[in-house]
Amino acid sequence: MTETTVATEHVSATERLEDEAPRADARRLGDRTRIVIADDHTIMREGLRSLLEAEPEFEVVGAVDNGRDAVRLASLLKPDLVLMDLAMPHMDGMSAIRELKRRASDITVLVLTMHKTEEHIRAALQAGASGYLLKDAARAELLIAIVSVMRGRTFISPAVADRIVAGYLERDAAEGSMRARSDTLTAREKQVLKLIAEGQRNRDIAAYLFVSVKTVEKHRANLMSKLDLHNTAELTSFAIQNSLVTR
Repeated sequence: MTETTVATEHVSATERLEDEAPRADARRLGDRTRIVIADDHTIMREGLRSLLEAEPEFEVVGAVDNGRDAVRLASLLKPDLVLMDLAMPHMDGMSAIRELKRRASDITVLVLTMHKTEEHIRAALQAGASGYLLKDAARAELLIAIVSVMRGRTFISPAVADRIVAGYLERDAAEGSMRARSDTLTAREKQVLKLIAEGQRNRDIAAYLFVSVKTVEKHRANLMSKLDLHNTAELTSFAIQNSLVTR
């Protein structure tokens, strides 16, 4: 009988025993970390189970091949940790993390995936994951990651941590540059920019400020020159990003 079959039968059995869920806490063995594995690749589940059960401080209490069953089984067994893949059938990992944290916020989730983008990492952490580890990580890194998240720390695989830091630094630099450009504007130019961003035409702005249309056109040209922007859409976006107007 394959592991997948066993996992499916395990979940079916737990459905019939939902009223016995409180017993799960009684099955804790000392300080051992109780783990559920969620991954749609059988060889990955078997490899993780073998690796983790070789460590005396870990106990694998269940393994499933999809996000829906991961939520169901973890909600029932109340493990200390769920190792969660992101790409799974029935319910993807991100959705499973959010649903699991909604049902049992005290369960720690460590993502184990091949996705390396900053967007995936940020989304996983925002969903409620405590750590993000790549599947090509070494055994030692996996064990360090588990210990770290179980101690309440956030763990991000070193292979992608630099990418996260670089992303933050780039955004900080861009925001700093934007603030610096905004500081070069006069009070009147900011007023004109705000009106442009609100959708006012040059003649409407001129009437509102009691100036000529040519004066407004000059202010618009100065704004584009100082901010290195080229059209009304870019001026509007800049005004929104600098909180001169709301969306």
